[in-house]
Amino acid sequence: MLRFLTPFLLGCLLSTHLWAADPAPAEAPPAEPAPVLQGGLLGALADGLDSAGKELDLDEHLVDAWRLRTDRASQEVERLVDKHSASDTLQLFVDFLLLTLAWAGSFVVLNLLGRLLSKRLAATAWMRGRVRMRALLDYLLPYTVPALAALPLAVYASRFVDPSIARATGLSLAYATSSGLFSTSIILCLITLFDAGHKRRAVAAIRRIAPKPLFLIGFLAAWSDALTSPQIARQLGSNITSSVAVLTGLIATAIFASLVLRLRRPVAHLIRNRDLKERLQHRAVQETLRIFSKVWYLPILLMILVSAVHLIGAGEESQKALQNALLTTVLLVGAVFLSTTLQHVLAPRTPDNAQRTRPYKELVRSLAHALLRIAMAVAFIELLGRIWGFSVLDFALSNSLGKAISNSVSTIGLILLVTWLLWVVLDTAIQEALKPAVGRRAARQPSTRVRTILPMLRNAVKVILIVICTITTMANLGINVAPLLAGAGVIGLAIGFGSQQLVQDVITGLFILIEDTISIGDWVVLDSGHAGTVESLTIRTLRLRDGKGFVHSVPFGQIKAVTNQSRQFAYAFFSVQFTYDSDVDASLALIHEVGQSITADPLLNSNLQSPLQVFGVDRMDLNGFVLTAQFRTISGGQYAVSRAFNERLKKRVDQTDNVHFAQVYPVRLPGVEAPAASV
Repeated sequence: MLRFLTPFLLGCLLSTHLWAADPAPAEAPPAEPAPVLQGGLLGALADGLDSAGKELDLDEHLVDAWRLRTDRASQEVERLVDKHSASDTLQLFVDFLLLTLAWAGSFVVLNLLGRLLSKRLAATAWMRGRVRMRALLDYLLPYTVPALAALPLAVYASRFVDPSIARATGLSLAYATSSGLFSTSIILCLITLFDAGHKRRAVAAIRRIAPKPLFLIGFLAAWSDALTSPQIARQLGSNITSSVAVLTGLIATAIFASLVLRLRRPVAHLIRNRDLKERLQHRAVQETLRIFSKVWYLPILLMILVSAVHLIGAGEESQKALQNALLTTVLLVGAVFLSTTLQHVLAPRTPDNAQRTRPYKELVRSLAHALLRIAMAVAFIELLGRIWGFSVLDFALSNSLGKAISNSVSTIGLILLVTWLLWVVLDTAIQEALKPAVGRRAARQPSTRVRTILPMLRNAVKVILIVICTITTMANLGINVAPLLAGAGVIGLAIGFGSQQLVQDVITGLFILIEDTISIGDWVVLDSGHAGTVESLTIRTLRLRDGKGFVHSVPFGQIKAVTNQSRQFAYAFFSVQFTYDSDVDASLALIHEVGQSITADPLLNSNLQSPLQVFGVDRMDLNGFVLTAQFRTISGGQYAVSRAFNERLKKRVDQTDNVHFAQVYPVRLPGVEAPAASV
């Protein structure tokens, strides 16, 4: 702030000096330039708090008033102590004890009589089936009636006591205790009327939580009211009674607020839960009750806040504050109702309807919902400010501080909205690309490369958007991001130099994924000797599970050559050798027959892409002639077809007399004897 005030003061001194030197020209002083706000949103808020702190001088009003009241109350306490001697103090204690015993004794006797009468009435035949009536009698007879009757007895007993501090204090406490018991019992009686059907659990929770806080609230509120009476204030001192009344009132409001928060769920259960028939017949009423059950405690908390502000003396116009609080409550309920209605209208569709709705239409629906909620929030804040005598729009358009704050907030909001929109569009596109097509052939399903690359691309896009959004948001908040970017660049450079192998693995893996050399689910054989099914691909490593179930993690940088045995199709190749005395035509007929049997098998036919192709006599050697043939199969299906073909051909050859498999005989060299046969 000093760098802004210094030029201004220098300008003032200079203008004063010129006016004193030459008073003839009567020119109007130049208008004070608007202060320049720097530092983004945080700087604007800091300047706003500084100016607000300068404008608000609480020491001249509320704090000084309470300091003066406290000093006067302490003086009144000193006068009361000096006024009474030791004998007077003992007499005052006896008088206070007499009034207290008069009220407590009468209440205890009446309470016992009420309990006895309640039990007698509950035992009658007329009361056995009326549960709520018995619960009402359990409150009215032992508590409500004794609380009302004990207070007049205490007042009658005070006639035998001289007017003093003890009499005023005893009567005020008796009045407060009777009021607390009476109000608590009446409220619990009203709650008991709802004790039926599906509301019993909520009523039981309220009856378990509410009695002690309700008694304290009624006691403190009644005592605060009693202390403000002229008779008690004349005995104790106006400053003492007013200070204690404010303190007890604040404690009562705090307990009341805590009780409202603790009872928000049980009371909401009582509000919204009705009979099934009424819920089905009156859906609009049920929806309204459901919305009100969510916000019922907010107006009460607002009233409590207004009451607390009025107690401490900060609110000069309590009626106006109460009116503003009521308007705020109506505005809040209306905003919640409108928000819930929009949520029902623009909510995502059910899975059945979602299949019929295009994904980008749902995206537009979500965007419209978000923009409407933002507009509702701005309108709610503006109307709330208008109610309390403040316009947010005027502050944002006419004030330099408001302009700075509004520009920063709008820029940050636009950044967040654009980031969210980009992410939703890209994520929707990726999810749609990964989603299997409904009612289409398997050939139209997403490829393994798509299923491998797109999740990695999705994570990379997510990280990039988060980083960009974070940096731009920090810049608009007024945080200097230049050192952060420079430090990130230096750290990235150091990591790049120190992890060359890691960079090599990442780049190699990126090109392997782009070229679709390896995909998840493929059976591959690497030049390093590893072979197995690809289970996962990261940006740096390849994870294989071999035939024994072992898992191998191989960095991409160590892969020089890859044999992929799971692409498009494969060949089940057969090379069968027969003896020279076998009939060639019969051998070919057997191979064709076995091939036709495999083609006719429904289990094996799913692995075939073409019928058996017989090449004929491939070669002849000393052991016999060789016939070759092959099936074109799907990837991985050649193993099952080969095993089935070998098994069936062996059985058919064994059943044929003029076809025999050749045996391999060792070649005898001249002068070398054959090895002896083993037994």
